[in-house]
Amino acid sequence: MPDLIPAPDAEILMAQPRGFCAGVDRAIEIVERALERFGAPIYVRHEIVHNAYVVAELRRKGAVFVGELDEVPAGATVIFSAHGVSREVREDAARRGLHVFDATCPLVTKVHVEVSKMRAQGCEIVMIGHRGHPEVEGTMGQANGGMVLVESVADVAALKIADPSRLAYVTQTTLSVDETREIVAALKARFPEIREPKKQDICYATQNRQDAVKFMAPQVEVVIVVGSPNSSNSNRLRELAERLGVPAYMVDAPEQVRPEWVAGKRRIGLTAGASAPEALAQSIVERLRQLGARQVRPLDGIEENMAFPLPRGLLPTSAAA
Repeated sequence: MPDLIPAPDAEILMAQPRGFCAGVDRAIEIVERALERFGAPIYVRHEIVHNAYVVAELRRKGAVFVGELDEVPAGATVIFSAHGVSREVREDAARRGLHVFDATCPLVTKVHVEVSKMRAQGCEIVMIGHRGHPEVEGTMGQANGGMVLVESVADVAALKIADPSRLAYVTQTTLSVDETREIVAALKARFPEIREPKKQDICYATQNRQDAVKFMAPQVEVVIVVGSPNSSNSNRLRELAERLGVPAYMVDAPEQVRPEWVAGKRRIGLTAGASAPEALAQSIVERLRQLGARQVRPLDGIEENMAFPLPRGLLPTSAAA
């Protein structure tokens, strides 16, 4: 219908950076290399990253995604997802004799190490994060008690802390930078002696993608975020655009883009969460072209060159020697 197409001179503005981060690249490569080296099936505990397209592609290649380790045959190869796991899960894998490759993002592992050190120093720990998210479950599972989760400034007001002089905080790596800053400010106001991480826990990729949306939002009339519904960092991008006053929608397939979202729009912003592949983002671009958008313009932004090493058991023979 004519009234459901973009303006005649409509263009798509592409956020920079967008899409895969180093931790996601590494996690997917771990699964692919394990499949090449050991053959299918390779078991993966939970989704390797929160993206339906990626999971479907790896499943097609022979990965088997399971909810818990009791679904994995004894002695099989299993990969822990990029979100990390609790100590209990690691111990369970050892008891079952599973061959484990750990795809936990190194930036999540950094938070795990912080938790272990803080608990060893006798600190009670506040974790800022989203209840039920696998990264939160894995991080809180690094300690045998002594941790409490907060999701909002209101939660901070309700905290009951045994000794405010021995208190620390950590955060989930994929949170809203701005909202987390508000929660940290509330913690510091209520507990002036609270200890903080040496370096902020929110990862560079989360920060960069949110900064890119802040740069893009004033230039566009609508924002489309490529990402799956269970992707924390993708949801934060959509919420951020909306807070900046721009209608925003999240999709993880081109057919989900609805014509009325872009009807009459001259500038359409497109970004992708850290777990969304560029191939999927380009399929959304093609869908927008089919709806009538004419031009594609990349925006200025940070060029990321971060890379994380693979586990030794999956390195090429020459590199592992």
